Amino acid sequence: MKAKNDSEAKVWLITGCSSGFGREIALSALAAGEKVGVSARNIRSISDICDRYPKTAIPITLDVTQEKERKSAINDVKNNFGRIDVLVNNAGYGYLSAIEEGEDIEVFKLFETNFFGALSLTKMILPHMRAQKSGRIINNSSQAGLMANPGTGYYSATKYALEGLMEALAKEVAQFNIFVTSIEPGAFRTDWSGRSMRRSNIEILDYADSVKNRLDMISDIDGKQPGDPERAAKIIFDLSRHPNPPTQLLLGAGVLASYREKLDKMKTSLQQWEEVTLSADFPKT
Repeated sequence: MKAKNDSEAKVWLITGCSSGFGREIALSALAAGEKVGVSARNIRSISDICDRYPKTAIPITLDVTQEKERKSAINDVKNNFGRIDVLVNNAGYGYLSAIEEGEDIEVFKLFETNFFGALSLTKMILPHMRAQKSGRIINNSSQAGLMANPGTGYYSATKYALEGLMEALAKEVAQFNIFVTSIEPGAFRTDWSGRSMRRSNIEILDYADSVKNRLDMISDIDGKQPGDPERAAKIIFDLSRHPNPPTQLLLGAGVLASYREKLDKMKTSLQQWEEVTLSADFPKT
């Protein structure tokens, strides 16, 4: 298939459009005249979007953990619009607990959605994008994919895994004119720390100061986060048209400041332990 001109309307498949980033990205793309497969586990939660754009939006029932629904979603978009130009892996949720408090079944479910759901959907779409010699894969990761903190270790683990996977993928598929970008938002005013959040039923008192206080803080900021999902959605839409998008893009002043602080500490540690690091190699002859 012939590669498309970036000035033409694109066809999107976006996961997790019931609220937050997914909803705003879908609305931003549709307002710009794009064609969008608007997906959610509960199709009623996205009916208003599709009613507003009946010619360019199709509602799709999609639980990213279900193989049949992943296949059906891709087929629905291709059958209606002929192709898929942009995949947005947005579906996901948070889970709060100390590592020792983590419930195995909940951790498995978290990885199934946040990591394996995105991986499986991406693998299903890649043959189509390779054939058309173009495509954009945009992943809604998190600042937790760059920095891990008490209480959000399991969530960070899912996002670190996604970051590593997509960093490798970006290098693999660049030859096919497919661009991969992971977005790392800071604290945004979505449902992430509200109704979408899950929390362990196990509570170990020894972690009250180091973990529980931070988790309570995360819950308390719900609705007061500085990040604007609508502004973020417009940035993400612009990335879909950018001729050379970054493989990673941080969103928000908070995550930028925190990540710079982490990088400074990493640099200091590298310098402090450089001699030990170099001593692990065979001596130069």
